[in-house]
Amino acid sequence: MKKHQIKEGMEVVGFDGVQIGVVDGIEGDRIKLKKIEGGHHKRHHHYIGMDFVDSITEHRVRLCSDANIVELFEEEKSGRPVK
Repeated sequence: MKKHQIKEGMEVVGFDGVQIGVVDGIEGDRIKLKKIEGGHHKRHHHYIGMDFVDSITEHRVRLCSDANIVELFEEEKSGRPVK
C-alpha cells in the first residue's frame, strides 16, 4: 500500500464502512480531509495519519479502525488532536 495511490476526492471510511470524510490531499504522512461545512469544526481541515490506512481501492481509503475510534485520533494542521 502506497500513499501515492490516495487521490483527492476519494472517500475515507472506517473499518466498519462508516464515512469519515473525503480526501483533499496528502501532506507528509497524513491524509488531509476536505473541510467540513457544518458543526463545531467547520471550515478547516482535519488530518488522519497514514498508519491508520488498512487498504486502498479505486475510490475508497479504508482505515484499520472503526470510524468512531479514528475520529478520536484526527488531528488539526498543527498536529494537535481535534478537540
